[in-house]
Amino acid sequence: MYDNLLVEEILSQILTAISRIEYRFKPVKNADYFLDSEQGLEKLDSICMALITIGESLKNLDKITGKELLSKYSAINWKRIMGMRDIISHHYFDLDAEIVFDVCQNKLIPLKSIIEKMLNDISFQ
Repeated sequence: MYDNLLVEEILSQILTAISRIEYRFKPVKNADYFLDSEQGLEKLDSICMALITIGESLKNLDKITGKELLSKYSAINWKRIMGMRDIISHHYFDLDAEIVFDVCQNKLIPLKSIIEKMLNDISFQ
């Protein structure tokens, strides 16, 4: 068994990172926004840092739960999130702004919902 308080803390940190991305993504209308100005590049950098944080937190969560927790929530492709963290961290100059835009626009809300469900489920254990 794993430490529920530690798991709750990590899940809460992931929710905080998602909220930061949501806030920073508000002015972004398309992927070109990230590349058309210094302000856009700053948004891209800050969003990518939060995405790295999420991916790294999920890797740690998977490790401390002995790969038990994430597998219970198969609606999310956890491996892709962790893989995105690796791409951003190790191949930043090959980063595709379209993919980051798509993640922010289409993948964060489902992820947020599952993380909130996980937090709720953990608190009732």
